[in-house]
This record gives sequence, C-alpha cells and structure tokens, in this order.
Amino acid sequence: MSILKKLPFEWLVGIRYTRAGKRSGRNSFISFISLISMAGIALGVAALIVVLSVMNGFQKEVRDRMLSVVAHIEVFDASGEMQDWEEVARQAFKNKEVIGAAPYVEGQAVLMDGGDARGISVRGVLPSEEPAVSDVAKQVKQGNFNDLKPGEFNIVLGSELARGLRVGIGDRVTMLVPNGQVTPAGVIPRTRQFTVTGIFEAGHFEYDSSLAFIQIEDAEKLFRLNAPSGLRLKLKDMLQAPEIAQQLAQTMPPNLYLRDWSQQNANWFAAVKTEKRMMFIILTLIIAVAAFNLVSTLVMTVTEKQADIAILRTLGASPASIMKIFLIQGALVGLVGTALGVGFGVLIALNIETIVPAIEHLLHVQFLPKSVYVISELPSDLHWSDVWTIGVVAVILAFLATLYPSWWAARVKPAEALRYE
Repeated sequence: MSILKKLPFEWLVGIRYTRAGKRSGRNSFISFISLISMAGIALGVAALIVVLSVMNGFQKEVRDRMLSVVAHIEVFDASGEMQDWEEVARQAFKNKEVIGAAPYVEGQAVLMDGGDARGISVRGVLPSEEPAVSDVAKQVKQGNFNDLKPGEFNIVLGSELARGLRVGIGDRVTMLVPNGQVTPAGVIPRTRQFTVTGIFEAGHFEYDSSLAFIQIEDAEKLFRLNAPSGLRLKLKDMLQAPEIAQQLAQTMPPNLYLRDWSQQNANWFAAVKTEKRMMFIILTLIIAVAAFNLVSTLVMTVTEKQADIAILRTLGASPASIMKIFLIQGALVGLVGTALGVGFGVLIALNIETIVPAIEHLLHVQFLPKSVYVISELPSDLHWSDVWTIGVVAVILAFLATLYPSWWAARVKPAEALRYE
C-alpha cells in the first residue's frame, strides 16, 4: 500500500476504476465487461501462441523429414559430370561448417512392374558414403541399403512407390530411361531390370512415392555418364545453408554450381510462410475484437464517472490528467490480459505433446489417425520471437482502443456534468 501512495493521482484513480466496483449494479456490470475484455485478450493471445507453435512444429517436422533425404547443399558441374569429385570434397571440407560429403548421380526414369508404371527420380549413391549426408540407410524398413553393389543392379524403393507397384524384397522391376538409342523408327528408351533389395520410409510422401536408390556405378552406366553428376554436402547447421553456399561458391571453380535445400523446395517454404502470415492476421482479429470490447467498457466507464471527472476538473486536474486516467485503466486491462494470455499460451505450447494425448484418451478420439496422416502426434515448436511479437501487438491494440474514450473523457465539461447532480 505504501508503494501505491507514492504513485501520481492519475495512476491511483486509474487503478481504482479498474478494480471491481460494488457500489451499484451498473458499476458491477462495467467491471464484468472489463473482465470479459481482459479474458478476450488473454484468449486471443493464448490461441495465437498455440496455433503458431503448432504450425512451427509441423514445419520443423516436415523439414527434418525432407532433409533426411535431401542434401543441405548440392554441388554440380555445368557439364553434367564431375570428374574430380574427391578434390571438390576436399575443398568443401576446408569450410568448418561442412561435416559430410558424398557423390551422386541424379536422373529421371519410369519404373514398371507388369501393368503398373510410375515416373520416378533415380539417385545413384555410394552406400558407404551416403550415411554422411542423409539418413536413408537408417530409414530402410525392409532389406539392406548396403546390398546396392556395383554390377548387380539392385534398387531400394520408397515405401509408397513399392506399395503402388505392389513389389517387395526380391521382386524384379523394369526401368526405362529417356536417353535411349536413335533408330529409323524413333528414339527407343533404354530398359534395365533391377532387383528390389530394400524399401525405405522417410515419412515424406513426395520422396516415399517417387524416389529410388541404385548403386552409383550402375547409375553411370544407365545414364551413360563417365563420372558422378555432383556432390552432396551436409552442414553442422542446416539453417545456415544459404550463407555457406555463398561462401563455398567464392572458393570453388567457376564451372561448379551450388544449390541449397531452401532453393530446391522454395515453393513449399513460400507457401508455409504465407500460410503462417495469414493465420497470424486472422487470429489477431480475435485480439482486435477484445480490444473493441475494451472501447465499449471505457465508454461506459466515462459515462458513469462524468460526475467524478467534473469534480477532479474543479479540483485542478487538467484534461491531460483525465485522459491519462482512462489510458491507464485501459492499458492495465490490456497488459494483464496479455500477460495472462502469454503465460497460458506458453504453458500449453510447451506441454501440447502431453495435453493432446490426454484429451484424446478422455474423449476416446484421435485427432491425427496414423492411417490417414504421416504425423500422428501434434508437434509444437515455440519461438520466443513469436511470443514477443504477439504480446507487443496485443498491448498496442489495447492501447489504441483506449484513445477515443480517454479523449472523450478529457472533453467532459464540469458545469454540464454537474448540472443534474
């Protein structure tokens, strides 16, 4: 109480108006509306934090599954063949952020089994080097990734691709590549039979349904190459890939091109970014609605307190002081509501992996069935930058909502307010 006594009178009056009034039913109703405004701001802030955290969690989960197959950086030669990939790898390792390198051959083909045919992306790899840049070897659910041996023409298929072709371990499939032989009848695609020796599952439908791995020497023969197409690199921090790619481009020969993982999936990341921005705007409207409710609360308070305002004016309070009183009242409601929303939202976002299963168990439902969704658990990735942004936006909206009622209170004329008192 001693601290409150030292505050300016505008703060004392503003805090008093914020507290529940018990002198009349109208005062209690105004206080109830104030609490509703505070709860609305808190609910909007908490919902925004939780939704953005879940979206960040989904983005991180999909990105991690994507990068378990895709290299952080790809280096390829303009000619389509990299004769000295070992030397290029040594140059790349001079950058301390590069922790893995492996050669590859990339090509497009059609895979057939009986009457079924699928367009696929074929990647030739060295099984001994591939674990340095991807997790495919760990993702093999059936068979063995190391069975990709030169000259044996074995193949490892994605789980959805194998399911679509209805093939399993030991089955043989026919691959057609476009760079075939030119004959008087036209271009005849080259064909080659492969034996399925492995099935992997990355958890990303695009790669599980359209990617196949073969041994790099078999790939060179298949696509008529004399060397690998390029080099795949892995970094300590995948988020620094664009910067590291620029650094490597300055030290490597000019005939080499570099492409980081964000460029390979630019459309997907742009779509996710746009979706997150739109979701932020839509959910901010919840906070805006609560802020408009705060306007009505303050207008009612000003109407109720006109006699008090007139008395304060006759005692020497300036219009600026009156305006400050109601600014403080509205700002306190906004600050308390924002603080409650941030606390509640952060608490849910940090424990959503525990809360959602408990709700599913209680209601006997599953929000993300394994038979439909690849990700069966609701992920959450709380970014404190999002929390700060949401908190600041909520406080600003609450403050803006107090401007008109406060300005109106400052224009109250004492004589007219006390005429009927």
